This record gives sequence, C-alpha cells and structure tokens, in this order.
Amino acid sequence: MIRVLIAEDMHILREALVQLLSLEDDIQMVAQLATGAEIVEAAVERRPDVAVIDIGLPGMDGVTAAAELRTRLPACKILFLTALTRPGQLRAAIDSHVAGLLPKDIGPAELAAAIRTVAGGGRVISPALAVAALQAGPSPLTRRETEVLRLSATGAQPLEIAERLFLTYGTVRNYLTSAVVKLDARNRVDAIRIATESGWI
Repeated sequence: MIRVLIAEDMHILREALVQLLSLEDDIQMVAQLATGAEIVEAAVERRPDVAVIDIGLPGMDGVTAAAELRTRLPACKILFLTALTRPGQLRAAIDSHVAGLLPKDIGPAELAAAIRTVAGGGRVISPALAVAALQAGPSPLTRRETEVLRLSATGAQPLEIAERLFLTYGTVRNYLTSAVVKLDARNRVDAIRIATESGWI
C-alpha cells in the first residue's frame, strides 16, 4: 500500500484528488493539507511514501516545504503538481531534485500511475514543463542582492533589512539599486515583480 499526503490549497481540487486516489486499491490517503507550513509536521507524524504538493501553496510555497520535508523525512518521495508556467519556478522545482513534476490538469489515472512510479524509485517529469523550465536563464543577481530583494518583497524597509542582515543602510540601498539595474526594472517594486515571476526570489 502506497501512503500518500496531498497538499493543495484549492479545496475543491484537493477533495477531488483525495476521492479519486482513494478509489485505487494500492493507494492510501494519510493526510490532506491546504498550506505548505503544515506539510513537514504532518509528514513526520503520518509517514507518507509520496507527498503530492502544489508548487504555488500560500505562505510557505511548495518548493520550500519540499526542501524541509526532504531534510526531515528523506524516504518520502515528492511529486509536484502545478498550474504555473513561469520558467523560473519550474526550474527551481526541477533543480530541487523532486521525483515528479506534473501539470494540475493531468488525468486521475495518469496521476495514480505517476504516484506508483515515484513510490517505486522512478522519476516522472512532464515534457512540456521540462521544456518551459529550460527557458529560464540563471539569475543575474548575486546572493546578497537576492537576499535583500527577497526581504524587500516582504515589505521590509532598507533600515530593517540592514539590521537583519548585519549590513549598513547604505550597503542595502546599493544592493537594491544594483538589483533594479540588473533586472532592467523601473523601480524596486518592478524588480521584485520580475524576480518573483522568474523564480529568482
């Protein structure tokens, strides 16, 4: 019996997936979650063989949750479902070495087959999503520019970012300016948009 955890924020889709997969003789649903923050604790408690995770979960996204899950429960295979077509996020998903990456509009039989494949140690990547991921170039931002822009995206002001990263206010301003220039953005907000859509922050 393959024990499966599902994390999907759309209630109707999550319920449909649970009901359809419960019809399979060799699949047992052990958890259904709506947020990324719940994944690790539920997985450690219920020990799924496969975690089916939506990349675009609210709060903690699927890629971040999957990284934590791999650390805490390395035996659990991860299969991402996504409706996203942003190359950067798809690239981040593939680069995270998950067992599977499939579109949300996949049929129930295909999903069940994919779960069996990854549970058995195989890998299932949608060719269309793989091609889209390859269209994403590497981030032009340095590690520090990325950190600063990511914190700025949360609403943190330069002085707060400086305190959190143990930098000077002027250094933070310089990192933000260089990020705007490198991304050919109009301003900091535009830089955050570009970096987010590209999957770089």
